[in-house]
Amino acid sequence: MTTHTSKLLARLSRRTFLRGAGVAMALPLLECRQTLAAAGSNSQPRRMLLISNNLGVLPKPFFPKTAFPKKTGADYQLSPYLKELEAFRADFTVFSGLSHPAVEGGHSTENCFLTAAKNPTSSGFRNEISLDQFAAQRQGRQTRFATLNVGVNIDKANRSLSWTRDGVLLPAEDSPAALFKKMFLQGAAAEVASRLNQLRQRGSILDAVLESTRQFSRSLGDSDRARLDQYFTSVRELEHRLQAAGEWEQRPKPNAEQEPPHDITDRALLFDKFEQMLSMAHIAFQSDSTRIITLMVDAFATPVFQLNDEQKSTTGYHNLSHHGMRPENLAQLEKADRRQMVLLRQLLKQLAETPAESGRLLDSTMVLYGSNMGDANRHDNRNLPVLLAGGGFKHGRHLAFRHDNNTPLSNLFVSMLQNMGVETETFGSSTGTLNGLEFML
Repeated sequence: MTTHTSKLLARLSRRTFLRGAGVAMALPLLECRQTLAAAGSNSQPRRMLLISNNLGVLPKPFFPKTAFPKKTGADYQLSPYLKELEAFRADFTVFSGLSHPAVEGGHSTENCFLTAAKNPTSSGFRNEISLDQFAAQRQGRQTRFATLNVGVNIDKANRSLSWTRDGVLLPAEDSPAALFKKMFLQGAAAEVASRLNQLRQRGSILDAVLESTRQFSRSLGDSDRARLDQYFTSVRELEHRLQAAGEWEQRPKPNAEQEPPHDITDRALLFDKFEQMLSMAHIAFQSDSTRIITLMVDAFATPVFQLNDEQKSTTGYHNLSHHGMRPENLAQLEKADRRQMVLLRQLLKQLAETPAESGRLLDSTMVLYGSNMGDANRHDNRNLPVLLAGGGFKHGRHLAFRHDNNTPLSNLFVSMLQNMGVETETFGSSTGTLNGLEFML
């Protein structure tokens, strides 16, 4: 290895940062970094984003029909909800007939979605380690953040997808701005305070690294410059959304007649905040700040909320979920469910358009979407709505298991852990890996 190559390798490690006053910005994967890093490792990084809405979705429009003529596997017919993801049909698998054995009790199961801990309503119940923490412990520290645990409208003291080996709740971060600060703002207290003040005045963290970016870009090829520009565009767009939502507090209010911007902490703006958290996840993966993210959408704690720009729900999400087959409630729930599918489609599009070590970022990122609730109207914790996208699996199928005797959801978790490079045959209540879910050759 030449002296020049050694120096370049030192500059272009997997955790290269551009620094400015109060800013430490991790760089995305670049072709030159990939080439140099290949000499030190033959393995490709694997990532996973684990998403749960603790009130689930309406089962009928989510699950593909499996009645006669029975069509599962690759020949299944997209359900009304899954049609929102039709552009990525080849990139996801939908499952039916999965649940956690002995994880029953309605809403009490929400903290068990990634743990499979049994009997959550029993006296002296103690949770177990969650999928994300299990993977992080087995893999060891590989990135700046071993995991990121985030939430939307989440009751931090009582709910989380992430739990330690001792069954201790790990609080979720529910502020996109706080997460943005955690990822990008570093340095002396005075520098960070100054940078925060600039952000409140509609500045950008990119301003702090402008000169170093110019110097760095001169050594890059056209393809890497394009990737860097794509990454910076994502960061700047997220900053603008945070500012427009009023997340950067203490900014002077405009002396105008129009309404001031809604603060992102307005719990009615459920889907706006969900979108921002998904954007944060994309940037975190793109910069390799972490490879494991959990995201709980706390619908249970969500009051009356915006269904779209023109319409609010008539009641809180929890009350709405107990629809009693009332048409007006079902119609509102369908709008809420479809918005989640649209946001998921946007995320898959972002991941598919982002280059990674080999192909698309989506190919190395598992995106799990599901819920502890099979049917919130009946407090039913069986037949959970679950889909898995990306991550290098063979997708484009509906894997249907018995609805009267569900397959353990933890079997899917074992398959995902093995895809992450974790050597294990068991997790939670698993009985093995999930039949029918195969890796790409």
